[in-house]
Amino acid sequence: MSELRGYTKRALELLKSKQLGIGDLVEIVRMDDHNATYTGIIMPRYEHADDMHIVIKLKSGYNVGISLKKIQEIKKIDTDALPNKKIVEKAIMNNGSSKEENIKDDSSQLPKILLLSTGGTIASKIDYRTGAVTPTLTAKELNESIPELRKIANITAKVVLSEYSENIVPQNWLQIANKVAEEYTNSKQYTGIIIAHGTDTMHYTSSYLSFALTGFPLPIALVGSQRSSDRASSDAALNLIAATKFLVNCKTNGVYIVMHQDTNDQTVACHIGTRARKNHTSKRGAFQTIGGDPAFLVTDNKISQNVLQNTFFESQEFIPKIKLDEKVVLIKYYPGYDPNILEKIIESNVKAIIFEGTGLGHIGKNMYSVIKTARQKGIFMGMTSQCIDGRVRMTVYESGRDLLNLGITPLEDMIAEVALVKAMWVVGNTQNYDEIKKMMLQKFASEFSTGDNNNG
Repeated sequence: MSELRGYTKRALELLKSKQLGIGDLVEIVRMDDHNATYTGIIMPRYEHADDMHIVIKLKSGYNVGISLKKIQEIKKIDTDALPNKKIVEKAIMNNGSSKEENIKDDSSQLPKILLLSTGGTIASKIDYRTGAVTPTLTAKELNESIPELRKIANITAKVVLSEYSENIVPQNWLQIANKVAEEYTNSKQYTGIIIAHGTDTMHYTSSYLSFALTGFPLPIALVGSQRSSDRASSDAALNLIAATKFLVNCKTNGVYIVMHQDTNDQTVACHIGTRARKNHTSKRGAFQTIGGDPAFLVTDNKISQNVLQNTFFESQEFIPKIKLDEKVVLIKYYPGYDPNILEKIIESNVKAIIFEGTGLGHIGKNMYSVIKTARQKGIFMGMTSQCIDGRVRMTVYESGRDLLNLGITPLEDMIAEVALVKAMWVVGNTQNYDEIKKMMLQKFASEFSTGDNNNG
């Protein structure tokens, strides 16, 4: 019997009297509902929960709390006496999936996929002490908890780090990119690579990998979930299964974000890693391709190419450029922005500034003198727009033309966060201003939605 974490007083006394513990499979008969019977695993409770309920996980994967006042009988089910004991236990603990029963481990003949885990909700469980979601699953556990994967590919699982994505910093991007390059160099047998990642900053990581690993010959899929893997409503399994199918069948390369297309479970979208962002805080279809449609859609076993191939990744030799310089800032302009703040930023020896301007790419004239100072210091300045869609056009209005004359470079329809990451990558590879500007305007990984950028 394991520790009865979260149970106190009356609930604790009842469980102890029946010699029951966390993880035991039990049958509970309730006094109401025509003496309804519930079968499930006893779950831990939150640290500050009341003492009048017992929580069990049903075969469906949902947790249910049963009031002590309603319990007519509770007894332990001897799993040793059940056929397929391990399957029964795992089916209940893994959101009710019992598909492992008929699965044979013949994955050695299937395409090989590398699964790298970095943490995030997709690799998390509920901490029943605090009620919070914590990153605890390993890459191996992610693989083993979804038996359907073994029908699609032979998956090798490894942990790179274990962090929520809000804690991931640019140095972690280097860590992930180096791991991808190292694994590819050591084994040429992989068909594709999955990176399990938290969703909050997933598009920052996908952008960096897109630039640092330009020309990488295999498809890379960053996969996350909006709900932790031990919840019945989790989208982790569906996203991972879809990503694996995509990598095995897509016949393309490049970096993608693979997440639910919308609220239903029918379609998973594969977004180009430099053209997507998280546009909703919590719904399953949180990610969207900005300025277009997802590159691919996965529906059941069908992989649909959704846009023209020539808008993807240029055919080029894979020469890793896994470098960056963090002395880059992203400034969101707003009415009343104090130019003295920008002046302090310039004094901190930044090497590039990305502006998120209004409309077609504007910032107030009160900023002009400080911008002139930045240009005199050789700091690259790029302009993106706060608008979700559309392109920067700084020749339309007088204010835009003034900013062009002051040395700000329009970055077409590059997403602001992507421009920030690209600038970090660019200044990590060159210190020459003209080369920085040239690289910022060059398309490496579909960071511009269509065609080449000719703005200068």
